[in-house]
Amino acid sequence: MLGILVPEFPLQTHIFFWREMAALKQMGVPVAMLSTRRPPENACRHEFAAEARRQTHYVYPPSAFGGWRALSYLMKLKETPLSKRLRGVGLVLCAKDLYLHCRRVGIRHIHVHSCADAAHVAAMCNILGGPSYSLTLHGDLPVYGVDHAAKMARAACISCDGPHLKEQIVREVGYPAEKILPNWMGLDTHQFSPSQRSEGQVGRLQLATVARLDACKGHRFAIAAVRKAVDEGCDVRYTLAGEGPERANIERLIQQLRLSDRVQLLGTRGESEVLELLRRSDAFVLSSVGMGEAGPISLMEAMSCGLPAVCSIIGATPQMLTDGVEGMLIPQEDEAKLAAGFVRLAREPALRQSLGAAARRRAVSQFDSAATTRRLLEFIELHTGLSLREGAGSSTVKA
Repeated sequence: MLGILVPEFPLQTHIFFWREMAALKQMGVPVAMLSTRRPPENACRHEFAAEARRQTHYVYPPSAFGGWRALSYLMKLKETPLSKRLRGVGLVLCAKDLYLHCRRVGIRHIHVHSCADAAHVAAMCNILGGPSYSLTLHGDLPVYGVDHAAKMARAACISCDGPHLKEQIVREVGYPAEKILPNWMGLDTHQFSPSQRSEGQVGRLQLATVARLDACKGHRFAIAAVRKAVDEGCDVRYTLAGEGPERANIERLIQQLRLSDRVQLLGTRGESEVLELLRRSDAFVLSSVGMGEAGPISLMEAMSCGLPAVCSIIGATPQMLTDGVEGMLIPQEDEAKLAAGFVRLAREPALRQSLGAAARRRAVSQFDSAATTRRLLEFIELHTGLSLREGAGSSTVKA
């Protein structure tokens, strides 16, 4: 059995973990869902949320005591301040809980979708005699704290959302390059498929963004760019799906720029509602800034629906689309270039069609969850010697 450990599962952004688990089951892999703690009941609006909570084992609050060897690991961390190490004693208890649960249900390997505290828990579980573990890095290393060398030292292998993160791990941690797999989280490209839409009218453009309302998502730059495009005579409309701490600031900006009749905030939406939004849109906007983005799943969903993307150069976006082929890559915080992209797409419906068709082809070839999950599974089996599919032996022989 394969355990999938995700911090605070399920949250609104965790749809891709559920897709991965479904793909693993289709490949004959028995899967146990694990998480650090139970999230608030309203933290996920997707239809799978209730079933996900029912299936998941939460290691906090822990039911176990002990774990002195794991405590020694914690106290030896070099980059974590002593005060935080002392507060991390609770992680030791969580690691012991995880160890006992793995023994109880027969988990032979744990894959951790985080390089933050959940990685410490898996490492300490392994120290206590628990199963092997692997990690996925979902963004720039600094976002996930410190002491990455300790988290990764005992890991069988590591995957990461994009080639740029592999370079970070090798450079900053010294982890062997041959044990790192750049991969994508993936989606069901049969489900996220284009609608039958007409080429559209010249001068009109319906934009969409699916992202939490957080400063790092850069909504303010996209909204300012909409104002510029409207001032150039384009009929641009913009719909944002997501919720977050920046909502009040975004609402004020919409008022200040006199865009209340053009920019709509939908709040949090489930998977089927996101699909409906993408299918009725002409183009997708991702105006993120700073650090933290890797391979954005919302960008994959939009491309799979045949939408051209006007997208920040951030994380792995330059590896996900080629400027002028599947969309447009824009420097971060560049309102003028965002606006120029909107204007061009509004005035050239044929360009929208050609970019969108290319985006769909790339999504199908690179981002389908069946293929991305198979790559991850085979990489884990290669580096653990385990055969995790039902009916397979306890180990595999690799040439």
